[in-house]
Amino acid sequence: LLKVLGVAFGLAIIVGNTIGSGILRSPGDVAAALPHPAWFIGAWVAGGVYALLGAMTMAELAVMIPKSGGQYVFARRALGEYPGFVIGWTDWISVCGAIAATAIALGELSAQLIPSLAGRENATGIVVIMAFTAVNWIGVKAGDRTQQLLSLLKVVALLAVAVACFTAPAASGSATSQPLPALPTGVAFVTALVFVFQNVLYTYDGWNGVTYFGGEMKDPGREIPRAMAYGVIAVLAVYLALNAAYLHVLGIGALAHDKFPAATAANLVFGSAGLGVVRAVMAVTLLGSINAILMIASRTPWAMSDDGLLPRFVSRVNAGGTPHLALAASTVATIALVLSGTFQTVLALSAFFYVMQYATSFASLFVLRRREPDAPRAYRAWGYPWIPALVLFGALAFIVGNFIGDQANSIRAVVVIAASYPLYLLAKRLLRT
Repeated sequence: LLKVLGVAFGLAIIVGNTIGSGILRSPGDVAAALPHPAWFIGAWVAGGVYALLGAMTMAELAVMIPKSGGQYVFARRALGEYPGFVIGWTDWISVCGAIAATAIALGELSAQLIPSLAGRENATGIVVIMAFTAVNWIGVKAGDRTQQLLSLLKVVALLAVAVACFTAPAASGSATSQPLPALPTGVAFVTALVFVFQNVLYTYDGWNGVTYFGGEMKDPGREIPRAMAYGVIAVLAVYLALNAAYLHVLGIGALAHDKFPAATAANLVFGSAGLGVVRAVMAVTLLGSINAILMIASRTPWAMSDDGLLPRFVSRVNAGGTPHLALAASTVATIALVLSGTFQTVLALSAFFYVMQYATSFASLFVLRRREPDAPRAYRAWGYPWIPALVLFGALAFIVGNFIGDQANSIRAVVVIAASYPLYLLAKRLLRT
């Protein structure tokens, strides 16, 4: 791999990997659960702070072990080969599912923008996946430049929507007046908080994107922590701007009754063109996400191959610095998920996988601090051990929340993880042979 990436790429990959269509839809659900402006905005601030603390905790691992591959690398170093294998393959499958779902969403959106594409949603999504695969096949710098451009366009488009909302009159009159739900109390308030933070933190998910490229950063000790901090702060700024704009145009009452507040706000601001504006913004947002997630997808199988957990040829890198065979495998898997429709099943399991991966990474920090106290650490996590313990507790609490909120898929995820052990043993035997 080529050490050619810097802070600008790290910032772009975090923005591209994190900001998706969720911020255009989920605020309505958050407002319905906590129908008070201060609690509503406070939830988004708290989610951003948790993401920032998690990022600055994981940054120590990424700097200490500057190898591309993401959370698989940390788990293997701290916990051993089999835990690393579990994190690696669940991460890769989840990422491929996310690409497939995003590509399908873009295909459906394209059919709305261009009626002649109706009925070709899957084909459109596959063409987009192939196009970004071709860009990244050229080389890591081509992927870097593409991602920086798409992330910049994404941020500009979303902030433009927020600014346009603030130029409109504040919420008033029959257009936005809705009965205001009561703020829950007691046990209902605690339940609402759990629901809200699950939604908010899922919307912030993706802040670890730069850790998948540790071996390609020119100066990981300086650039990874900066990229992670700047990236999360940029996402937080965009989310706060949009949510404040929704409150300004709709008011908390209307927002709490709206499943797609971005469209409603755009209709009030832009009139009949509002839906077209939102669709165009969503298209830009999804394009940036597909390229970012596709770049990430190839790094985990590359690292697993480099460590001998996959066939060695998967770790080959072309002249442009792209792990092209790992990229090809990721593209094939993603297209298979699109065509089979099984990406929905993968996404249902991924919520558990993602939280498990975060918890494993945070736990790995404690293991390595204890087992390798003298290892070089150009960057150290904020407030160790208290802040890392806080984010680890948050991840474990979310695992419990997943079991409570989606017991069926959580149990399926555990079964899938348990079934991975025979697969791991078979892979080791075949590779030794």
